[in-house]
Amino acid sequence: MMAAAMAGQRGLRVLLVEHAQRLAEKIRISGGGRCNFTNTGVTHAQYLSQNPDFCRSALSAYTPRDFLDLVERHGIRWHEKHRGQLFCDESSEDIIRMLRSECEDARVEWRMPCTVQSVSRNGDGFVLQTSQGAIHAAQLVLATGGMAIPQLGATDFSLKIARQFGLKIIEPRPALVPLVFDAQQWKPFAELSGVALEAGVSTGKGRSAGYFLEDLLLTHRGLSGPAILQISSYWNPGEPLSIDLAPGKDLEEELLQAKHTGRQQLSTILAAHWPRRLVDGWLRSQGAEALGGSRLAELPDARIRRLAASLHAWTIVPTGTAGYKKAEVMRGGVDTRAIDQRTMQARNVPGLYIIGEALDITGWLGGYNFQWAWASGTACGRSLTAA
Repeated sequence: MMAAAMAGQRGLRVLLVEHAQRLAEKIRISGGGRCNFTNTGVTHAQYLSQNPDFCRSALSAYTPRDFLDLVERHGIRWHEKHRGQLFCDESSEDIIRMLRSECEDARVEWRMPCTVQSVSRNGDGFVLQTSQGAIHAAQLVLATGGMAIPQLGATDFSLKIARQFGLKIIEPRPALVPLVFDAQQWKPFAELSGVALEAGVSTGKGRSAGYFLEDLLLTHRGLSGPAILQISSYWNPGEPLSIDLAPGKDLEEELLQAKHTGRQQLSTILAAHWPRRLVDGWLRSQGAEALGGSRLAELPDARIRRLAASLHAWTIVPTGTAGYKKAEVMRGGVDTRAIDQRTMQARNVPGLYIIGEALDITGWLGGYNFQWAWASGTACGRSLTAA
């Protein structure tokens, strides 16, 4: 809708084809129904890609302030949550109505619901065979997103068409998604579903490295919460997670001091920081359950140091993700090295444009992926030419 409105406002004739029965379902459910529509802290550094500089141009040409100006022109009330996240005061429906209104003002035509069965070249243009007949177009924009949340109609349509025209695809996988563990490995924690705490989570090395200090949530199958959703975009199968359960604290110093100044049990000291059942589960996972009832005074300093270190760097290897049904976005997509960063046009397929999540650009949690949709859509809409 963003690209269509921008192009239509420039006088181009635009037809928007939508296969779903209901418009913009991903916007509707986002942000708990209030749509975290952008983030004031957007820079290229919050996006993952094998071509990390690609997103710079579009993001600098259409900023969060630009989108906020549009929101305010439509009288949509909004508020800022922590870390620059902007939400609608009322409902995500406000953003959908705004985009629909922008398209109507630009005289964008609609075919909805309408499925596209095939796409082919016809001279300098394209022919789409659809459930409502053939469509001939001088230019074609693939704006169908990624495969996250298939229950809302998400598919790999853009990736299939890109492959058809010879474009390389960076392996897609779920991102911003909970991580799951082997049932036996997770047994000490399965009963702790619902326990949440702030933690520092990291994984990877070099360019693939990530670190986030956010809330972590234990589930019956593994880990979720903002910290895990964020790190999931950086995590690769087989890699361990390192979890700091006491960020900003010096547990070694605290435990050694407690050893020499009191007669408390280890589990009692730890329960001052975390729920007692989490402490017990963690000690079981470390094979140190028997130590929970021990007085600190009875433990060697070296053993206390190892325990403290393991709490600051709890290492655990996920067996996988919760999949596209639970993912917020798709990582990977069309290789951006084949796309012009200013226009979103495929370099070797004149007239073919690809925007949004279908490209190998994945933003952090917190409004970044919506801002990429607005920015890439605007770059494309401003670049389309009259037939």
